[in-house]
Amino acid sequence: MRNAPLALSLDLIARAHAVPVPDDAAALQVMTDEELKPALDAIIAQRAGGGDLWVFAYGSLMWRPEFDFAESRIGTVRGFHRRFCLLQRRFRGTPERPGFVLALDRGGACRGVAFRLPGTDLRETLMPVWRREMRGRGYVARWLPVATEAGTVSALTFLVNRDSDRYSGRLTEPEIADRIATACGHLGPSAEYLFRTVEACEALGIRDRHLWTLQALVADRLRAGEAGADAP
Repeated sequence: MRNAPLALSLDLIARAHAVPVPDDAAALQVMTDEELKPALDAIIAQRAGGGDLWVFAYGSLMWRPEFDFAESRIGTVRGFHRRFCLLQRRFRGTPERPGFVLALDRGGACRGVAFRLPGTDLRETLMPVWRREMRGRGYVARWLPVATEAGTVSALTFLVNRDSDRYSGRLTEPEIADRIATACGHLGPSAEYLFRTVEACEALGIRDRHLWTLQALVADRLRAGEAGADAP
């Protein structure tokens, strides 16, 4: 059975965040490719055996992978769950109004997409996704088993870095929704990131109560903001 129609929409988000937000490079210092290479080499060295190269996606990588892939499969990682627990003070938020992005935190399970990447040079193949996920120091990388209908694969997976000052801990969903509703960075609103992830999960047949609850809560907050602005 499919969920009810989404309460959140791109139109609602655009009305709430109509004013562009300039980039502030000081809000989050990102690592250079040279700084990223040692950890990338280390994770490549930890890869067991040869065979196909896989990356597990559970958030924006599902709808904007930005890498070539030869195959995709719906799969499940066990021992970690998808949650908005990583603060975003740049890109989708500001220091004054930080947003959230998704990460995998301890416990439970997560359904997402396993992508098989072509190419024989592992560093060259992985650097684009490594740069995107690791330059902000919010994640740690692990090779995790992903169960798919066609068998289990070992995939590079990005977990939340609990030692990072961006890790929020386990806030309540209303607290998370408060921040997502108000946050916007130069790449767009935090609510758009939420919407596109929910939209991707719906299209793939992935059910996630956390995402579904949050999109309804954020929609309520955006509509309440409109009603307040229209009040005499």
